[in-house]
Amino acid sequence: MDNNLLFDFTVDKAAKKVFIKREFEAELSLVWDAFTKQDIIDQWTAPAPWLAKTKYMNFEVGGKRFYAMVNPEGQERWSIQKYTSITPKSNFQMLNAFADKDENPELPGSEWDYNFSEKNDRTKVHITIFNESFDRMESVFEGFQHGFTVTLKNLENLLVTLSKK
Repeated sequence: MDNNLLFDFTVDKAAKKVFIKREFEAELSLVWDAFTKQDIIDQWTAPAPWLAKTKYMNFEVGGKRFYAMVNPEGQERWSIQKYTSITPKSNFQMLNAFADKDENPELPGSEWDYNFSEKNDRTKVHITIFNESFDRMESVFEGFQHGFTVTLKNLENLLVTLSKK
């Protein structure tokens, strides 16, 4: 595993955007699958000791992923992701919002834009997150930055395992 992989996490408060750039030592199709296939997503998207539990996922334009982050005591924090645009193996966009267990969203949510590229056996993922509410962004930012950094490390480790199969 290469310790010199790109990782950049920046915030533009005025634009209400978060920019994340992360490089993985894995082929693009595997990294794409890790972000778009339910059986792989649940393996890396929760920072330990939390677990990710997807109730359902339809990765298609207009489709949704309804999932929970589950803490060690079994408490669930639900979210909905609605896919708004998909260009296979290069880009997808979605709306993301916290929700209750009955799929009622807590608005406003955020808009996510994922871009994928491959060069020299490495895949770069560029994520832009727009929060229409500056207050919402501020309230979740610190925990989000830590948690998302941990989950991307989880993904890096999982990709090593999956690449060997």
